[in-house]
Amino acid sequence: MESVTNIKRETGVGGNLVGPVFRSGELAHAGIEAVEIDNPDKEVIVDDHVAYIRVHCDGECIITRETMQKVLGRPFRMHELETCLASFAGQIDVTEDRMRFYFAKKM
Repeated sequence: MESVTNIKRETGVGGNLVGPVFRSGELAHAGIEAVEIDNPDKEVIVDDHVAYIRVHCDGECIITRETMQKVLGRPFRMHELETCLASFAGQIDVTEDRMRFYFAKKM
């Protein structure tokens, strides 16, 4: 995983950036790594504001339970991620196996 302070800057097409805003901590760092793994064809933007970390992808951003378990090295339930989710951009769809941030309509 790249350092959280190593911010990738890229602009989304037409303002279609979506993704989580994490409260800083262990789950946030695992969530960032999971976003990078679960969205291999996307540029992941990580913007660290110390107290919170904004993570964006263009159009859709997915985090899976399986990846979180691998990154953390322990069993994981998606509702755990909700406890460190300060906010998000886009719409959100959560199941027991994944969290998906998206826009139904693109700009």
